[in-house]
Amino acid sequence: MKFGVVTFPGSNCDEDMIHVLETLMGQQVERLWHKEHDLKGVDMVVLPGGFSYGDYLRSGAIARFSPIMQEVAAHAKKGGLVFGVCNGFQVLSEAGLVPGALLHNEGQKFISKNIFIRRATANTALTNAVPDKALKIPIAHGEGRFHADAATLKALKDNDQVIFRYCDAEGRIIDTANPNGSKENIAGVCNKERNVFGMMPHPERACDERLGNTDGRSLFASLLKEVLA
Repeated sequence: MKFGVVTFPGSNCDEDMIHVLETLMGQQVERLWHKEHDLKGVDMVVLPGGFSYGDYLRSGAIARFSPIMQEVAAHAKKGGLVFGVCNGFQVLSEAGLVPGALLHNEGQKFISKNIFIRRATANTALTNAVPDKALKIPIAHGEGRFHADAATLKALKDNDQVIFRYCDAEGRIIDTANPNGSKENIAGVCNKERNVFGMMPHPERACDERLGNTDGRSLFASLLKEVLA
């Protein structure tokens, strides 16, 4: 499988993602600069975490207009896979490729810590092979509070588009396990066609045994199992 990892001015998790995909998962990776108009034949585009354009407007609001996003949108429209993590999720939201918005955290503070998430559906390539239990995954964001109006939330549930929810260490979806005030503990969603995924937690930071946690690796293993089957 061939992945393309996009770098925007201010991206800082692109090399982390490349390390996981290329070194740990053994896949081909293309580095894609935000001004390019060529996806170089990749099967999946990854928008990494960071602070694209310094988050000087809304997070992701400027990066959404980078030239490469025209190609990402076209790729998604044709059914190509797209995955946005943290700032990448914000870019996807601003571009309208996934539903909802990412607002300032409750308390207005940047949060960087390990939290727990649980798979909300098995009906996507990203989650199909993920174990149905609490996964310890880091977060690092100031604008990660998922918000959507009542109609959008209903559609997300009706269409089974919520992919991850914040939970406690026992896997319980409870208010006290919600780190940022996201609606219904939502940590990640997909589009209705189930080929574009966005999530705030960083699975790529929980893949290397040297870091003492490999819970995030199951997401990438799920992708490869589904696509390469």
